[in-house]
Amino acid sequence: MISIKNENEIELMRKAGHLVSLTHKYLEPFIKAGITTKELDKLAYDFIIEHDGVPSCLGYEGFPATLCTSVNDEVVHGIPSNRKLKNGDIITIDMVIGYKGYQGDAAWTYQVGEISPKKKYLMEHTEKALYEGIKQVKPGNHIGDISNAVEEYAKKHNLGVIRELCGHGIGTDMHEDPDVPNYGKKGEGPKLKEGMVICIEPMLNLGSRYIYMMDDNWTIKTDDGLPSAHYEHTILVTKDGYEILTPRLD
Repeated sequence: MISIKNENEIELMRKAGHLVSLTHKYLEPFIKAGITTKELDKLAYDFIIEHDGVPSCLGYEGFPATLCTSVNDEVVHGIPSNRKLKNGDIITIDMVIGYKGYQGDAAWTYQVGEISPKKKYLMEHTEKALYEGIKQVKPGNHIGDISNAVEEYAKKHNLGVIRELCGHGIGTDMHEDPDVPNYGKKGEGPKLKEGMVICIEPMLNLGSRYIYMMDDNWTIKTDDGLPSAHYEHTILVTKDGYEILTPRLD
């Protein structure tokens, strides 16, 4: 069932989303060659706790960490470890933070030092695909309008669109109805209404769309070993459009 949030709930989600944005901004200077993904995870955990948040990924269906840290050909759900980041890597940091029972969720891909032109292209156009989807958010439009906008932008830029993973509704739970795929047809799917909150999150690959799960039962990788990028915002449907609840604090 798709829930419509009231003003009190929306204000709590704004605060959760702002804490997600603050945590991303806090972590960014640490994302350098030589740091381990486990060290980034500890930094995030401490920061979230200090700011009265809850690291919602930690323990979720058994997930063992605060952050999902997915490097290069890892698409999503990478588990923080003693792996050291190297110059030329890209890393997606995906986090969900709870605040007084409500959730905020955002994923951004970061470069480590100097990266290849192909990785820069992938990052640039995956982020732009996210904003193409966001532009479709307003009451009366459909989920399919968002999905189609992401897919068409990705296809135009020759990027693989993962179909097995998608965005979602969000509220008191990390994952709520409706699903928000990154492919689809205009005018299809649930209609957007004021007070809905959804996560839009293109996951695009430099190569094909195909993926597989590693033996840890969490980490998803590209089948062809080529890099993947992932950008996500938590979006409120407003009376005449949208509000990004997880803005980048640049």
